[in-house]
Amino acid sequence: MLNQLTILAPGLLGASVARAAKARGAAHRIVIWARRAETRLALADQPWCDATCDTPGDAAKDADLVVIAAPVDMIVPLTRQIAPFLRKGAVVCDVGSVKGEISRQGHEATRGTAHFVGAHPMAGSEKTGWQHGTPDLFEGRTCFVTPVDSTHPEALKKVVAFWRDLGAEVVTIDPDKHDEIVAHISHLPQVLASSLCAFLSARDPGWRNFAGGGLRDTTRIASSDPKLWRTILAENRDEVLRALREFQDELQGLQAALANRDYVEVTARLERGRAYRDKFRPAP
Repeated sequence: MLNQLTILAPGLLGASVARAAKARGAAHRIVIWARRAETRLALADQPWCDATCDTPGDAAKDADLVVIAAPVDMIVPLTRQIAPFLRKGAVVCDVGSVKGEISRQGHEATRGTAHFVGAHPMAGSEKTGWQHGTPDLFEGRTCFVTPVDSTHPEALKKVVAFWRDLGAEVVTIDPDKHDEIVAHISHLPQVLASSLCAFLSARDPGWRNFAGGGLRDTTRIASSDPKLWRTILAENRDEVLRALREFQDELQGLQAALANRDYVEVTARLERGRAYRDKFRPAP
């Protein structure tokens, strides 16, 4: 059990970390900092929050582990801001969905006193805000942990153990490889869902009233926060562009087969897609 867990900038993921840690006894004391005073006031009344602080430094100064749940472009600045307040040997991790530069710059920001170990739980929702946090959000979900070459072994062990304590299945991986993977299995699906809805919005708006389960399931994540995703796409720009180019080749192949009435090829592509989807492991 951690003596103190600190969570900075809790939204859906940060609140879920706090709730899961409290429910599972992973931390004796949970301290939270949120940017808005009204949010800190509301969090102070939650049974899974033991204290709130007015500044990130005050929240982090006695922590064994700090989890930064801010948007990806704020993770490194917050790490630099709290670095002077961290006690020796403290560990900082995050929940950002881009890991390359965050893992490297976070490590540099804490070098000499504390340790930074990047993390990314593959869990979430199109909903945002701490009010939607749940204690079982990470149960059975993959959590990537992304050390750099010089990451301290004990810090890595602490972060791996923490996410396992929250119910996640931990995968330790190179941060750049992580970014390649999520560009394909997370960021590309978001772009496709949002683009499909943007395309349909230019058609007859009444068509949406006829939508069945297929369109609803395919585009659920299009309801996600555009500002949040703009930042994620900017941070992982190169890998997302590569994934988009590869997907455009796949789509053009299907278009050509359909245009040429090559229904054998059309069927083969549909079969390949079904085979991939059918091999997904069951959802938690």
